[in-house]
Amino acid sequence: MFGLSARLSLVFVVVISAVLAGCGSRALNRAPVEDRGARMGQPESVVLDPATLAVQQLPGFENAGKPGYYTVKPGDTLIRIGLEHGQVARDIARWSNLENPNRIEVGQVLRVVPPAAVINGANGVVAKPVTSGTVTPVTGATAPAATASSSAPAPVGDDDIDWIWPTNGAVLAGFDEVKNKGLDIGGVAGDPVVAAADGRVVYVGAGLRGYGNLIILKHNNTFLTAYAHNKTLLIKEDQAVRKGQKIAEMGSSDADRVKLHFEVRRQGKPVDPAKYLPPR
Repeated sequence: MFGLSARLSLVFVVVISAVLAGCGSRALNRAPVEDRGARMGQPESVVLDPATLAVQQLPGFENAGKPGYYTVKPGDTLIRIGLEHGQVARDIARWSNLENPNRIEVGQVLRVVPPAAVINGANGVVAKPVTSGTVTPVTGATAPAATASSSAPAPVGDDDIDWIWPTNGAVLAGFDEVKNKGLDIGGVAGDPVVAAADGRVVYVGAGLRGYGNLIILKHNNTFLTAYAHNKTLLIKEDQAVRKGQKIAEMGSSDADRVKLHFEVRRQGKPVDPAKYLPPR
C-alpha cells in the first residue's frame, strides 16, 4: 500500500492533468464567431463572391484613350467639355447616347467628335470623310487640262471670319493661356454686347461656374466664341445671329466687377482674341 504522502502526490498529478486537458480542449474546439449585429437588428455581414468585387465599368470605357473621346474628370460638366472641345454640349450627349444629359459620372467616356468624323493623329484636327461619289479614272496618256470656265471657286476656309469687337470698352486684362483664357473688357452695367461674327447660339445660361450669365456662339466647324458675366441675355439657343447683333447687356454675374469676359476658341483651344479682332 502506498503511504499517505504517495497517495497525495498521485491525487495532485491527476488534478493537474485534468486541468491541462480541459485547457487544451478549449483551445482546440473554439466556438464559431457570432454576428452580434444581426441579433441586434442590424444588417448581417455579407461575404461577396470575388467576381462581384470587380470594378463596374462605366459607359464608353472601351473607348478610353482613343482619339475623339474624352474621359470625364472631377468637376466636369457637359457644357465645359463642349467648350473645351469646340462642340455643342447636346451634340456630345447625342453622340455618346446619354440618357440624361444633366448627369455624367467621373470616369465615363464621351465621344467629342461627330461619329462620321476622322481624326488626324498628328494634330487632332477633325475632318469629314469625302463622300462626293466614285472617281472615274481618265484613260489615255494624259488627262485633259481643266479650263477656266470649268474650275470651281476656291472654298472659303473656316479661318476666314470677319471679326468685330463684342463691345466698346477698354481692355482690362489680356489673354493668358494659364490665368485668363480670353479678354476682359470693361464698361458699365447695361452696355451692349454684340456677336463678334455671324453664328448660331449653342448655349445660353449660367451653368458654367466662373462665367456667370454666359452665351456661346458657334461660327463654323472651327470657331466658338464665349461672352461671360452678362447682366441680361437677349437670345435663345439655336437662334441664328448676325455679326454686330446685340445679344446681351454687360453685367457682373459671377465676377468682381462689371465686365465682359470674351473668349475665342479654335477647335476648343483658347486663342488670343486680339490676334483675330481688328485694331482699334
